[in-house]
Amino acid sequence: MRLAGFPRIRVANLPTPLEELRRFRQAIGGPRLFMKRDDNTGLALGGNKARKLEYLMADALEKQCDVVITTGGPQSNHARMVAALARQLGMEVILLLTGEEPKDWRGNLLLDHILGAQVIFAGTKDYDIVHPRMEAMAEELRRQGRRPYVIPVGGATPLGSLGYVQAILELMGQATDRGVNFDYIVSATGSGGTMSGMLVGARIFAPNLKVVGISVSRDRVSLTQRLCSISEAAASLLGVELKFPAEEIDVFDQYIGEAYGIPTPEGLEAIKLLAKTEGILLDPVYTGKAMAGYIDLVKKGYFPEKANLVFFHTGGAPALFAMEEYFR
Repeated sequence: MRLAGFPRIRVANLPTPLEELRRFRQAIGGPRLFMKRDDNTGLALGGNKARKLEYLMADALEKQCDVVITTGGPQSNHARMVAALARQLGMEVILLLTGEEPKDWRGNLLLDHILGAQVIFAGTKDYDIVHPRMEAMAEELRRQGRRPYVIPVGGATPLGSLGYVQAILELMGQATDRGVNFDYIVSATGSGGTMSGMLVGARIFAPNLKVVGISVSRDRVSLTQRLCSISEAAASLLGVELKFPAEEIDVFDQYIGEAYGIPTPEGLEAIKLLAKTEGILLDPVYTGKAMAGYIDLVKKGYFPEKANLVFFHTGGAPALFAMEEYFR
């Protein structure tokens, strides 16, 4: 297993804290619950993408790239963190964001502007259109003598997912220090890179650890296909032959709501409940919906009462400042 052999730049504040949510558990019931605070990774207000970017941007440096191109929604945490790290490394950054330009530049979009990113709106939410446009932009830059590096939505590549293979190894060390054996991980999943790394890391370092994903954007069938593909390719990068049958991947897609990026009433209630019991802020796009899913699964008896569970907080709080109307 060659995890230590990959180029990696250390930009995240690691290890992130592991905190037990006692008051929150009292409010909802269920198994013993911990939170892995990947909202505290640092890098322009933190989030899970910092772990992926340690590998992706190391690759960009190895290739002597001078401009990074990536995509995401207008409130993309990934875009914000790519912009921050590109600036830290002396690179220019182009963000081809989905949809139309909003009237107000708030939340992550405001931070993209402050970080000096070139922001372009694609006029579509279809990544099958957006990704080829990024490649075309990169080709035009090459003709101009530039050296672009293209990162797909969410940094969801086999190389990027190695950040969450490393995260599982980190978590297992913390579990040993705390004297806890974890049975489940629950995490929001969108583009699939984070959960893919978790699946590979769990298979290698903790075979009895079950990873449960709460989808925030994709239906279960398309998401599991994507998770299988990225996970198997990531394992192959590490020199390990692993198979991830779709029927063995636990993903729930009934908590998405109207669409990606649009808060749900249950997600908003989960955000407020965690804030009032633990003083921790979730976000309305990813972790709020994931926590709403977790609460519902607890109510349905999905998790054994004596299990030990970790909820991965993947960050995203800046999006709260773009969604005031939902909380009024």
